[in-house]
Amino acid sequence: MTTDSFKLTIHMVMSLDGIIAKPDNSVEWFETVDIYEKGVSGQNPEDFLKTIDCYIMGSRTYEHAQELSKNYGWPYGTTPTIVLTSRNLPEKRKNVEYYNGSLNQLVNERLKTTYRNVLLAGGADLARDFIRLKLADEIRLSVLPILLGEGKLFFDHIGKENALHLKDVTAYKNGMVELWYEIKK
Repeated sequence: MTTDSFKLTIHMVMSLDGIIAKPDNSVEWFETVDIYEKGVSGQNPEDFLKTIDCYIMGSRTYEHAQELSKNYGWPYGTTPTIVLTSRNLPEKRKNVEYYNGSLNQLVNERLKTTYRNVLLAGGADLARDFIRLKLADEIRLSVLPILLGEGKLFFDHIGKENALHLKDVTAYKNGMVELWYEIKK
C-alpha cells in the first residue's frame, strides 16, 4: 500500500557554477560571508529536518558525512537512513542500513509503502539515476554565492531533457538562493 502523499526530494548544495564538491571534498566554501540586504533570515534547519521521514544517500556521501560528523555532529539524527552501495561498509549507526538493488524496487515496494517525505541527500550520480528513472518528485537546490571553478558537477550527464516547474524561490541574507522545482513526469 502506497502512502497518500509520497514525495522523494533531491536536495543539493552547490556553487553558482554547479559544483557540489571540491576535488578535496572540503566544505569551508559552505560558509558564505556575503550579505544580501533584501534576503530573509535562514530557515531553522531543525524545523526542516523534522519533515523528513527517511534519507537516502550514496556510499561516498555517507562516508563524507561520517567524516564531517567528527567535527559537526551527525546531521541526520535518528531518522532512518538508507545508504545505496555495493560495497561492504562497517556498521556505525543503528538507524543506517545498506541497500544494493533496484532503485525502482526500493522506491515502489519499500519507500512508498512506509514513508511520506524522503530526501535524497547525495551524491550527483545517484541523483542523476533517480531523475533518469523518474523516481524523484522534486529538486531543491541551495545555490551559494561562489564560483569554485573545478570539482564534482551536480548535473553532469543527465542524458535527456527534463521539464521542471518552479514551486518557490527564496533569497537569504547570506546570499544563498534556494530554488525549489517539481519534476514534471
